Amino acid sequence: SDTSRVRILHALTTQEMNVNALAELVGISDSAVSHHLRSLRQMELVVARREGKEVYYRIEDDHIISLFREGVRHIQYG
Repeated sequence: SDTSRVRILHALTTQEMNVNALAELVGISDSAVSHHLRSLRQMELVVARREGKEVYYRIEDDHIISLFREGVRHIQYG
């Protein structure tokens, strides 16, 4: 998949974030982040909550975080 999704997931393993914060951190446009988040929501990897006009995203399942981190370790260290 797109490396931007991996970077978005990595950011969400540490804290809940909104689209603007993710776009700034990952270095892509807000609309690109929204597109990736839509896909990640459809795959049930992230969940969203609304606070006023802002929508915040997080990885709700600790098991997904563990699997993601294990995958990253596997790629880094073989």
